[in-house]
Amino acid sequence: MDPKYLKLLAANELEQRVEKLEALLASCTICPKDCGNDRLMDEIAACYSGRLPIVSSYTAHFGEEPVLTGKNGAGNIFFGNCNLRCVYCQNYQISQTWKEQRKNEVTHERLAEMMLELQDRGCHNIGFVSPTHFAPQMARAILIAGQRGLRLPIVYNTNAYDSVEVLRLLDGIVDIYLPDLKYADSDAGFHYSKVRDYKEHARAAIKEMHRQMGASLRFGQDGLLKRGLLIRLLVLPNDIAGLENNLRWIRDELGPQTAVSLMAQYYPTNKAATDDRYILLSRRISEREWFEAVSLLEDLGIEEGFMQESESASFYYRPDFTDVAEPFKDIRDFTKI
Repeated sequence: MDPKYLKLLAANELEQRVEKLEALLASCTICPKDCGNDRLMDEIAACYSGRLPIVSSYTAHFGEEPVLTGKNGAGNIFFGNCNLRCVYCQNYQISQTWKEQRKNEVTHERLAEMMLELQDRGCHNIGFVSPTHFAPQMARAILIAGQRGLRLPIVYNTNAYDSVEVLRLLDGIVDIYLPDLKYADSDAGFHYSKVRDYKEHARAAIKEMHRQMGASLRFGQDGLLKRGLLIRLLVLPNDIAGLENNLRWIRDELGPQTAVSLMAQYYPTNKAATDDRYILLSRRISEREWFEAVSLLEDLGIEEGFMQESESASFYYRPDFTDVAEPFKDIRDFTKI
């Protein structure tokens, strides 16, 4: 199953998509913040990003769902900065250190080379982590890499605070959407991630992803995921995420066949570990909280997806981006629902 961006490339349509995406940078509306900064002239937007993409690390990663990591790993490219400011961000070393991240700017050509290097290393896909604020730059690099021989599926691993207009332009460029659905309440989104109307924007974005992909995951002969939508839900202490509400929305709006990934890897880090304003996030989830979250899947008739092993996830999924080459340990901790 060839990636769809190759068809756009062959039809000379990919360049047009990229140009439309890049035009949105002139008065930036790449995400729902709608900053209006001219990033083509390197004006810095609210995400602390300008014209060039920032890459903090790129590596073969084994901490994703098994249908993404396979034997040789997912070829993850970690963008620096973010359009959210989550107080518990596990990648805060690269998402919230914008002054340090500017030194990690790369050209579009170099980003394309990274993709090809990961393909040469045997990775099964190219996973862009936190791609929202660099979606046009990502698309330009995919165009360049496609012209130079890239043949791997593209994974869009996002916080879901995405522009629907941008997602429509990514239709056919992205093969696998891997969004987080962080909150069922936008007040929580504002308090813990510093953005307005998170629920409304994230649900609209995920509905657009579902429109493009449908409910069914599509696999290759190797058993790995080639196309589809897989929604991640991180279980937070004290049910700050509103898990049942989000799962009901997925079931009722998208269908019970829509794949989810239930994640147990939360641990207090960043401001959640030090600031009393976020005391409800100052501990790992309890066994009871995890059991209740898993029980919801059966109670609500969620039929497809994965979940992490609760006993290991929060201890092992602790990246250290001071080790640029290998910020993650070798983790394989997902089981099928």
